[in-house]
Amino acid sequence: MKLSVNKEQIIEGLQKAAAIIPAKAGAAYLRSIWLKAEQGSLSIMATDANIEFTGRYPAEVKQPGLIGVQGRAFVDLVRQLPAGVLQLTLDEGTGNLLLEQGRRTYKLPVSGAEWFQNFSEFPAETPVTWSGDFLQDVLDRVVFCISDDDATDAITCLYMKPCGNGRIDVCGLNGHQFALVSFTHDDLAARLPEEGVLIQKKYLQDMKKWLGVDEIELNITDKRLYLRTLDGAESLSVPRAGHDYPDYTVFMSRLEGDGVSLLTVNRKEAIEALGRIQIFNTDSDRCAYLDLGDNEVRLSAQGQDTGSANESLEVTYRGDISRIAFPTRNLMDVLGHFTSPSVDMILTGAEGPCGIRGAEDNEYTVIIMPMKISESTYYSEEDV
Repeated sequence: MKLSVNKEQIIEGLQKAAAIIPAKAGAAYLRSIWLKAEQGSLSIMATDANIEFTGRYPAEVKQPGLIGVQGRAFVDLVRQLPAGVLQLTLDEGTGNLLLEQGRRTYKLPVSGAEWFQNFSEFPAETPVTWSGDFLQDVLDRVVFCISDDDATDAITCLYMKPCGNGRIDVCGLNGHQFALVSFTHDDLAARLPEEGVLIQKKYLQDMKKWLGVDEIELNITDKRLYLRTLDGAESLSVPRAGHDYPDYTVFMSRLEGDGVSLLTVNRKEAIEALGRIQIFNTDSDRCAYLDLGDNEVRLSAQGQDTGSANESLEVTYRGDISRIAFPTRNLMDVLGHFTSPSVDMILTGAEGPCGIRGAEDNEYTVIIMPMKISESTYYSEEDV
């Protein structure tokens, strides 16, 4: 193998590849970034045995070949080199890769082509074009509600499901929170299987790192989800999970039922007040308590070692629930994923699902479960 390539054209691809390599891997195949020189291009490939990344970049190839290099070390070296052309040559005698730039020369050990295992190809039939920044936004709005549990069931996954007439639901669930984004994309809805697609949360961060603002192509097989740049230069694929997702329409329908209470609050004011309330939370009581009136909500928290806090916010409220409690940090996190100046909190009961929506957050709903209120009395030393 012998080629020359410009550092600026490959460094971003190398960093994307390095991000996928597992920190600890016994197999040389997984520790390596694979370099494949073909006519007019250098392909950079990496996998952790589940995620697969391939990038193809312009290069002047004098002799084709395929080798694996120690991933992170190779990327660190290239990253620290100055801009300019790199010469890569496989020394057949020693089996080392010779990297040269000007008066700099480096010899690197390699893994031979016999260790390489072919990556899955992006399916050529019926790819779907989608906005990269829109997908990024969808992931940002849903991923925080997906469970971090190491279990392999459906609540550790993002769920994408066609709902008819070009509508698509994308949602995540962790047992006490649920996020749902809905949108219309006729081609994607037609491409999605009727049962939907599940992708484990642990792969979504790599998808977000890879995505940019440009349009991408998407395709799906029975086993994998594929993403590719429109020019075909880079592709990323992740495995599909095979679980049955819970029927989320059951608790979504409760938000539309009779007898719900509606609380409208200024989002920014609520987040700031909750931040102060959180200071008074303890390990045994992490809640903010909301006492509800027609035009006012009183927020409070107290702890034997922290003291007590009380704040009042102007709100619009219509309903019969007089008191409700939420985990303070969780409620702040949920409100932080909205952009609307004010949000509606749809309360189905003091211990029932609470749906949150904003007028400027189109087709976006987050459900948070309130906490059961147990009345406790705190005593100070002066009371004894």
